[in-house]
Amino acid sequence: MHLRTLRYFVTVADAGSLTAAAAAIPIAQPALTRQMRDLETELGVQLLHRLPRGVRLTQAGVSVYESAQRMLGEAAQLTQKLARGQSVQKTTVVLGASPTLARLLLPGLFESCMATLADTVTLRSREAFTPALLDWLERGIVDMAIVTNPELGRPLSLQPLLTEPFAVVSHESMRVNPLLQPAQLSRIPLLMTSLHRGIVERQLMSVGKSLNVHAEIDSVDSIRELVLRGKWATIMPISVFKESGQPSPRIVMSEVSGVQLHRQLVLASRLDSHRNAALATMQDLIDAEFARLSRAGFFSFGASPSPGGSTD
Repeated sequence: MHLRTLRYFVTVADAGSLTAAAAAIPIAQPALTRQMRDLETELGVQLLHRLPRGVRLTQAGVSVYESAQRMLGEAAQLTQKLARGQSVQKTTVVLGASPTLARLLLPGLFESCMATLADTVTLRSREAFTPALLDWLERGIVDMAIVTNPELGRPLSLQPLLTEPFAVVSHESMRVNPLLQPAQLSRIPLLMTSLHRGIVERQLMSVGKSLNVHAEIDSVDSIRELVLRGKWATIMPISVFKESGQPSPRIVMSEVSGVQLHRQLVLASRLDSHRNAALATMQDLIDAEFARLSRAGFFSFGASPSPGGSTD
């Protein structure tokens, strides 16, 4: 049993779907399915109920999921201890993050870094949208960056973190239904960032539907403020409008059925970064923080998602 297989299993459980997990890792779905069956064979128990839409953990699967989380956490702690033992000089790690993620991720990540790596690593951050982050990474301005749906073909190492759904976010006064069909999106006045608009429009092409975008505004805070004023809605990753795992007051988070609107969050680094103990340790802290936020409900429509719920 390898840690990588356990990470794959946890990803499948969190995604609730082999298809979504394969896209997030990324790995070919037949290969991921084979790894899950091999894991079940090795353990001698069925871990997943295969449903028409997605998968759900069996009782044994829940136990393995909880144990896998502990083992992965202990492996991360061991990596941190080894990194501290090898480090004789304090290192600075510069992390890039998008405006939709920095507010959510960085506070907990900074606290973890100060608690475990204060003597060896100084964490700095820079905020920008994905195209700028990838450019900074290639130029050496940042050491690592959490990016959205990065284009392939760049000389970078890409480590999938999670797949997060998009939500149609509106003020309650607009009376938008909590469950929408793709065809209804053309009747909702939207404000969107250029990056999110591009991702969503590409995903809507599969069902031949379009958006009603009144303006592109590449400022997440400005869009949040305008949505709260009640005249426009937006489509953004679900975590952007959540406070402590719950939707912001007076805000309606609507799910679009019949099409998967989502973003893939990926940790990007330069190809030689695996040789750097500080970057490897920081990656473990980032993985742990994403796991904590996911358990708290920041990346799902429900307030507190249970492992293995089917969301395919």
